[in-house]
Amino acid sequence: MTDTAWNSTRPWRGIMVATALPLRDDLSVDYDAYAEHVRWLIDNGCDGVVPNGSLGEYQTLTDEERTRVVRTAVEAAGDPARVMPGVAAYGSAEARRWAEQAGEAGCGSVLLLPPNAYRADEASVRAHYAEVADAGVPVVAYNNPIDTKVDLTPELLAEIHADGDIVAVKEFTGDVRRAYQLAELAPELDLLIGADDVLLELAVAGAVGWIAGYPNAFPAACARLYHAAVGGDLQTALPLYRSLHSLLRWDSKTEFVQSIKLSMDIVGRRGGPVRPPRTSLTGADEAAVRTATEKAVANGHR
Repeated sequence: MTDTAWNSTRPWRGIMVATALPLRDDLSVDYDAYAEHVRWLIDNGCDGVVPNGSLGEYQTLTDEERTRVVRTAVEAAGDPARVMPGVAAYGSAEARRWAEQAGEAGCGSVLLLPPNAYRADEASVRAHYAEVADAGVPVVAYNNPIDTKVDLTPELLAEIHADGDIVAVKEFTGDVRRAYQLAELAPELDLLIGADDVLLELAVAGAVGWIAGYPNAFPAACARLYHAAVGGDLQTALPLYRSLHSLLRWDSKTEFVQSIKLSMDIVGRRGGPVRPPRTSLTGADEAAVRTATEKAVANGHR
């Protein structure tokens, strides 16, 4: 059985929710709603939050907004170690500045994409992680080659870990085989589930955390699913996973931000609109998310 209790010495483990950012109708950030959302997530079984990730629309935020989002999360979480800010930026120096700010706020870790302004080679990727790691805050790598066009392969991750520059990886490729390669090449590197719709498969393969999307709408049900999965209780996990999967798969789609915000609105949370260039869901996609969300509510998921 896996220990599922949150551990402040390795605060990147457990359920870290990549928080959606509530926006008002005029597209300004509703910081009060965001603070309440962070508290609600932790009160409903989640271990911490990841502000300024892709789900938090960080690319559309001003520096002032991005700074205030982290400050709001830290104040609301109770323990700043429960906050893992996304520190992605076009330049390594800027990413390091965000990591330094996170460290000054007491955050327990940061989440870092590889260079995403161009298709960086391995030497550049390693230098990028080394630069940000020098800020002194534990770095979780984020492997999302679908969006960044830079693949953090198990071999490359093992090298970056051997350099002492990362403590964990958020694995988003959906390729469960990588979990076993990572365990062989870098057994001390923590594997974190990075896509909601492969949660069970990666939990069985040894993941020790989940950087999660759909707990934004269904935290209690997702917490129950995660703990059953990592604890090896497949009798509980498998039917729950099947019940939620029509929702979880939207976390891996291009429209994941709009989908999760729509689900939040349906269940009575403040998701709100998205900032351009994203546009709200319409047509078949909106209907599919709405149907899956209403089915989850009808099945008693919260």
